[in-house]
Amino acid sequence: MPQLRPYRPEDLEALYHIALLTGDNGQDASAAYADPKMVGHIYAAPYAVLEPDLAFVVEDEAGVGGYIVGALDTYAFEQRLERDWWPGLRARYPEPEGAPDKAWSADALRAYQFHHPSRTPRRVAEPWPSHLHINLLPRLQGQGWGKALIDRWLAAVADKGSTGAHLGVGGPNARGVRFYQAYGFREFERLPPPWEVIWFVIDPRDAAGR
Repeated sequence: MPQLRPYRPEDLEALYHIALLTGDNGQDASAAYADPKMVGHIYAAPYAVLEPDLAFVVEDEAGVGGYIVGALDTYAFEQRLERDWWPGLRARYPEPEGAPDKAWSADALRAYQFHHPSRTPRRVAEPWPSHLHINLLPRLQGQGWGKALIDRWLAAVADKGSTGAHLGVGGPNARGVRFYQAYGFREFERLPPPWEVIWFVIDPRDAAGR
């Protein structure tokens, strides 16, 4: 029987692996990357390392197959990334020359992100300061573990005083969009191509009390 539990440092490699296998709008992105850690360097590992008390995993007999990570205060977390996370990656991965181009490899695009990380818009992060990332491997999908992970995470940030949480999901990730809508997230904004990001928001206090 799978179990939901707090993250432990020895889970880090599993988080990298899951991030890669769900890194193409929820699908396996391993064929696109020469370096299998590029996705996890952005969307999984920094949260587990820098804010581990807001990281939870689902583990079954095959090992860790799902996780949720996030930050209580998005602006504070972005500042900490700049101080404690990006410098090490910038030293390991040189900045690609020129501006991002369609001809760039997936690895080059991620390396560019290490040197030019995105910033969450104020219109999103000020009213909903916390944010999260969640991923499950196919063997754990459709069994209620996604809801259980979000329940646990929202309760944790509500206990810490969060007044709002947000997440961004790629427009092509139709399964993810349906999941967040069904859970109770509200669509706040939908960005057109080339971004194709949908911002979803929720009040953790309301969700934790359901």
